Amino acid sequence: MNFVSKFLSAYSPDLSKKSRQIFESYIQLKSFKKGDVIVSLGEIPTNFYILKTGVLRSFMRDSKGKEHIRTIYTPVTTSGSLSSLITKTPSSAIYDCLTDAEILVGDFTAFIKSTEEHHDLALFYNRVLESVFIRTEKRIFDLSLLNATERYIKLKKDIPNINNLIQQYHIASFLNITPV
Repeated sequence: MNFVSKFLSAYSPDLSKKSRQIFESYIQLKSFKKGDVIVSLGEIPTNFYILKTGVLRSFMRDSKGKEHIRTIYTPVTTSGSLSSLITKTPSSAIYDCLTDAEILVGDFTAFIKSTEEHHDLALFYNRVLESVFIRTEKRIFDLSLLNATERYIKLKKDIPNINNLIQQYHIASFLNITPV
């Protein structure tokens, strides 16, 4: 089973063959290098992303230029400025590659149009949105209730080799602590 089929099956094992073909028709696998930006600050994005290999992040800069990582993405997750895609407004965050990455890039408008015509794709989209919501809710919980040590232990549990994948200052930013 190929990567796309595994991804689709993880969210919607009953997705029809026709819907799978439709989904695959508007995505393509692209390679990115460490440091490549996939969504720029202020850009109105048109694509969604599914991370096959590598590590991505979304981050914002404060008025002093300090970076604050909102999310670290590892395989296999969806990525992109979802609120900007839905509202067709500029992204408030930057999405870039912390490592070389292989990413499925999909046309969001085409996908949404297909969900209006194919009920099983709409259910798939709903399940993806649910997973994004749960991931976000867990992040808010972690930042609200766990201390820095607990957040670090949880991150290492979620991504065991995180220290070998990305720079320490990125880990610190994600944990909302100083690198020291």
